Amino acid sequence: MGSSLNAKLLSHVDCPGGGQVWVENNILYIGHMRNPSGTTIVDVADPRNPKVIARIEVPDGWHSHKVRVSKDGLMLVNHEKLGPNGDWEFGGGLTIYDVTRPDNPRQIHKWITGGRGVHRFDFDGRYAYISPTVDGYIGNIAMILDLDDPTNPQEVGRWWVPGQHIEGGEEADWLYGVTPRCHHPIRRGNRLYTSYWHEGLFILDIEDMSKPKLISSVNTSAAFPHPTHTCLPFPQKLKGRDVMVVADEDVAKLYPAAPAFTWIYDITDETNPIPISTFQVEGLDKDGSPQDPMMGCHQPSERFEGTIIPFAWFAQGMRLVDFADPFAPKEVGHFLPDAPAGSERPSSNDVTIDDRGIIYLIDRVHGVDIIETSVF
Repeated sequence: MGSSLNAKLLSHVDCPGGGQVWVENNILYIGHMRNPSGTTIVDVADPRNPKVIARIEVPDGWHSHKVRVSKDGLMLVNHEKLGPNGDWEFGGGLTIYDVTRPDNPRQIHKWITGGRGVHRFDFDGRYAYISPTVDGYIGNIAMILDLDDPTNPQEVGRWWVPGQHIEGGEEADWLYGVTPRCHHPIRRGNRLYTSYWHEGLFILDIEDMSKPKLISSVNTSAAFPHPTHTCLPFPQKLKGRDVMVVADEDVAKLYPAAPAFTWIYDITDETNPIPISTFQVEGLDKDGSPQDPMMGCHQPSERFEGTIIPFAWFAQGMRLVDFADPFAPKEVGHFLPDAPAGSERPSSNDVTIDDRGIIYLIDRVHGVDIIETSVF
């Protein structure tokens, strides 16, 4: 049964489930988990009356579950192979659209990479910070693409965990035999804060984008067996400290465990990231005993202002967490939707905020909830 605190449902977008939501210029962009649904575009000028204005499909065996859009109308979506079905000729990578007319998205280029394609990415309007599979490497690596000319993206630089470049003769003994994979890099200034699944987190210096340099790394696996999903630094200091939120994802556990939570790191000395606190939804982890996957943490909103960040917390819906005191983060609101039809529980997968402070929460199975809150 759903519940809410300091959050109110304005409307629901009836559409297939998704992996990511993004809003630009009062247009909601939804990246879907399963074909044929690729990307849905929704007019949310009136958030109480959303209107679907365009849809893009993808073929069998592929998905396009991530989407980012620049202020000047450039939309990037990923293409990633899923399972054995479908034609490999479709190709994994990034597809670039002109959405200056969002009701009529126009493809202007598809950047192709080797292997399964691109998983997740950050985009600042000029550069894309991506996690592709690349010929000659095992797993996903970190890469920077320059989209100054979006019809001809150019690789600027790449970085990988030593041992991934098998064509270069590198060898490694991976933790529990799990293939390494860059999940996605997030840029702040001349740093890339990079989540790397069961290899942990990495802070990279990209003052010279062609040669990313490792500053530091931390890996909490296998003591805490959840993969590192997102590294999100605050743009401002909190209590005089530089702080980064690191979300573990409650899937792909190395062994049965309690639900994943989020870490808070002090990165004032970026060569030595120190965990200073954690956040878990109250009552979710009662005694440390194993629970089913997708009960705990997934993804913070990568767009936020101030000290309050909305999180998509899988079966616990959307949680509003205030990090004003990074040593003692606290929940200040939540929105727990009802389970979609045919599901035992919600599966909140991603969340974002628009410039009006309205929140958009995508369920992995079905639809988007549009929510207002009194805490911003």
